[in-house]
Amino acid sequence: MPRSTRSDFTATRARFQLPAGVVYLDGNSLGPLPRLAAARVAQVMTEHWGKDLIRAWTTAGWMTQPRRVGDRIAGLIGAEPGSVVMGDTLSIKVFQALAAALDLAPKRRVILTDSGNFPSDLYMAQGLIAALQQGHVLKCVAPNAVEANIAPDVAVLMLTEVDYRTGRLHDMARLTSMARACGVLTIWDLAHSAGALPVDLAAAGADFAVGCTYKFLNGGPGAPAFIYVAPRHQDRIRPALSGWLGHERPFAFEPDYQPGAGIERMRVGTPPVLALAALEASLDIWDAVTMPDVREASIRLSELLIAEVERRVPDLKLASPRAPAERGSQVSFAFDEGYAAMQALIGRGVIGDFRAPNIMRFGICPLYTTADDMRAAAAAIGEVMNGELWRQPEFQRRQAVT
Repeated sequence: MPRSTRSDFTATRARFQLPAGVVYLDGNSLGPLPRLAAARVAQVMTEHWGKDLIRAWTTAGWMTQPRRVGDRIAGLIGAEPGSVVMGDTLSIKVFQALAAALDLAPKRRVILTDSGNFPSDLYMAQGLIAALQQGHVLKCVAPNAVEANIAPDVAVLMLTEVDYRTGRLHDMARLTSMARACGVLTIWDLAHSAGALPVDLAAAGADFAVGCTYKFLNGGPGAPAFIYVAPRHQDRIRPALSGWLGHERPFAFEPDYQPGAGIERMRVGTPPVLALAALEASLDIWDAVTMPDVREASIRLSELLIAEVERRVPDLKLASPRAPAERGSQVSFAFDEGYAAMQALIGRGVIGDFRAPNIMRFGICPLYTTADDMRAAAAAIGEVMNGELWRQPEFQRRQAVT
């Protein structure tokens, strides 16, 4: 039986700026604005930057901010203190993690992934393989074929825990255990997991993990990414991107690179101070809830949305797994004219998004999403689908961002 939810999601919803008349179900692409984020960034700009100028790197703690914020993220993903650091983009963090993992497995040449992985992760792997020129291959299999392909020639298992299209959820603990038994290192992309469902990297025995903070964590557009390295690997890995702030003595300005201690060696360049300040404002909201409560509410809301949509549009195909334990915090439907249908929904104030070739996605974010939102969204979906409103020419025109 589900436990009684103790987190106050009415209170957390009030801490976000949500436009009137809008049902926002796209927090799995970009979370909404925390009300205090603008003030937090303004404080950094006017008080720290404006008054202390360059001294703020010390007086305001800018230089230690990536580790400080990383430890707050660690609490949301079951990571050990001192194992997460912030900076750069998710693609860069994928590159760093994969390069480090391959270096730890010099006699193996296969990178195993699946067709549900985010394309950018695959692109970074392809680019790294081309740069290394050591005979590595990227083996991409169906999600349900991953277990059967974990083998002694695999160096790294690189997966996105939650499929960005369908929301299909991998069993991290099981796959990581199988990989470790075969001597395979693991990299988990948590882009659709962090802030969406409970994650326990330490308990699972994961080797590396990466993720972004502009989705469920509401850090804002372009918010910095994070990287996790298990403590057992931190002083063994050799950073492929040997940036100056990953040096053990960055202000010694030595001509040769010497990696810093622990997770510090995964830092690259100057911290994005303003972006991290905005993220910290969102993390203050996360301090008021627990991930089990978030997950319980997410399942309840997603089940309601599915039931309401299927009652109104029985022929619309559910693309997400039917069992709630097998999906992340999103609900996806498959429809050949899904792009136009989503534009019609957005025109009616229900904001989700579309992913090629035919997926209509709706993110479930209990910190600000309510049961009334689910009912309103389902009603709009029924109107658009049953009335074939998606056929209207204005909804057929493709935008650059879907």
